[in-house]
Amino acid sequence: MERQEKVIIRARGINRLALAGLSRLRFETTPLSRATLYLPDCPNPDSIRTESEFDPIQTQTQTQHVKDKRKERRMKLVLAGASASLLLLLVVGAVATSNYEDSGNSNLNTRAMHSSSKSVKMICSSTDYQRACESSMSKVVTSDTSDPKVLLKAAVTVVLDEVSKAFAHSKLLKSNDSRVRGAVEDCQQLYENSKAEINATLQSIVASGIDHLPSRSHDMRTWLSAVMTYQQTCIDGFPEGEVKTKMHEAMKSSKELTSNALAMIGQASSFLSLINLPGSNRRLLSASEEHEAVTSGLKKNGYPSWVGEDDRRMLKEHLRVKLTPNVTVAKDGSGKYKTISEALAAMPKKHKGRYVIYIKAGVYEETVNVTKKMANVTMYGDGSTRTIVTGSRNYIDGTRTFQTATFVAMGDRFVAMAMGFRNTAGAAKHQAVALRVVSDRSVFVNCRMEAYQDTLYAHTNRQFYRGCVIAGTVDFIFGDASAVFQNCLLVVRRPLPNQQNIITAQGRLNRRETTGFVLHQCRIKADNRLNDASLPPIRSYLARPWKEFSRTIIMESQIDGFIHAEGYMPWEGDFALSTLYYGEYNNDGPGANASGRVTWPGVHVIKKEEAERYTVENFIQGSSWIPATGSLVRLGLRS
Repeated sequence: MERQEKVIIRARGINRLALAGLSRLRFETTPLSRATLYLPDCPNPDSIRTESEFDPIQTQTQTQHVKDKRKERRMKLVLAGASASLLLLLVVGAVATSNYEDSGNSNLNTRAMHSSSKSVKMICSSTDYQRACESSMSKVVTSDTSDPKVLLKAAVTVVLDEVSKAFAHSKLLKSNDSRVRGAVEDCQQLYENSKAEINATLQSIVASGIDHLPSRSHDMRTWLSAVMTYQQTCIDGFPEGEVKTKMHEAMKSSKELTSNALAMIGQASSFLSLINLPGSNRRLLSASEEHEAVTSGLKKNGYPSWVGEDDRRMLKEHLRVKLTPNVTVAKDGSGKYKTISEALAAMPKKHKGRYVIYIKAGVYEETVNVTKKMANVTMYGDGSTRTIVTGSRNYIDGTRTFQTATFVAMGDRFVAMAMGFRNTAGAAKHQAVALRVVSDRSVFVNCRMEAYQDTLYAHTNRQFYRGCVIAGTVDFIFGDASAVFQNCLLVVRRPLPNQQNIITAQGRLNRRETTGFVLHQCRIKADNRLNDASLPPIRSYLARPWKEFSRTIIMESQIDGFIHAEGYMPWEGDFALSTLYYGEYNNDGPGANASGRVTWPGVHVIKKEEAERYTVENFIQGSSWIPATGSLVRLGLRS
């Protein structure tokens, strides 16, 4: 006997206008009480462009224009009225059940389920670790709720609980090994970072209406991606052996739940963006604003006009805001403080607006830490070869890579301009970081980062580098941030004789993370010693996968011929070769010929539509925070 199926939609608070909008939707039912929604004539969400990306539309008459606007407003009202119910149906699934009726067999009756358990089961269906999701969520969602905000808040709350347990486990690891004790200390700092990111995510869920979720989704997924990275950084800090294995096992559950939360927020946001609810679109700069941001201060070839010219003069050309310092640092005593660390220590705990620190020319031999509590700090110097922060901490002499950085930027919205960051330990000391960046929405303009292995640790969150010089050898741009490098000069130096050069080692751990490195309109060149024909040749590569889902995109850049034709090298064996994503688009120069690239599944020469996903605007939502810093920025592709 055929089984007749019907879908019963139980939803409270849907008015007639909303139901009118629902009538255009088509449903198909499948076993296990799942419902699939089809939107008529709806394009792929990845192909949807915002209004400002289209040419202005000229209407036939003003009357027709008014009619179109009224029709658009009516449709948005319809969709807004239905949005909460549709979200529950698609993403949470708590308001839709399938009721099966068998005309010939009365024994085929389904058992009733509590609303809360159905809500949990359906919201977990989008995750990679469904069993862990259902088990953890069922302990928190005990009432009969179908409120998506409550469910998403629960998903993040269980992450906080599990992360706290996992990091607490590190305190139980006793050892006489100084490396283990140091790693435990690092884990406690990383736990504090994780708590801050998770709490920010929870606050964003509570403060936002469900129809504004898409506009906040990027923030929340950025922060949860950072939490994923902090957990792995804690593990990586332990030396190989039993202790590291125990820490890896302790983090397993918390990493799974973090991945689940990323999946749930991402799915909810994608649906709401698809139906284009009010509040789901971000503002883009106008064409005239972007033209101004891109063309001022650039040479005709499109590369930064600072190349070969004095940094301070070019700082004036590039900035569109006048900086007035709150304090001045001068090594010669002509400022209020002689060290950068003293100026930071004296910073008021509560300060409205930006706290601007001017650092006069000089070489500052100190380890600087702009802590998480120090938000909205701007530092500017007299040029990246004149105002220099330097140190020499390194791995060979016993310092963990995480702690080798000369300068650490952790406070959100940090800005640095016309400064140099160095680690002078040298190639023989292996990992020696010049700059480590955790700060979300951080900007570096006309700065210089110099070291050998692991020069720039782009650790977490959204970062933007404009007109910077970054020099190194092995993995000299590494980490798990969402970072865009625009109009930067990447200088590859000569490593140790037994080493090979790799420019990037991006560390994306999980496919749900929003992270990756984008090199846009950069130039990749070798320094004079690397090109010295009298010395043994060194192979140089664009990237290798530090973690399983490593992601790097190089577009509209100039790549010199010293880069090996294969382009990329493996980390070890076949690790990550089928899960990484490396894309190249419209590059120039003898090293840009992709015909000899490795044939791994994740290596692509991409088309414009794909490249647009990795622009400053689409990848790190740059229009909402970069222009305010005074930095020039190209939000889209050059061509």
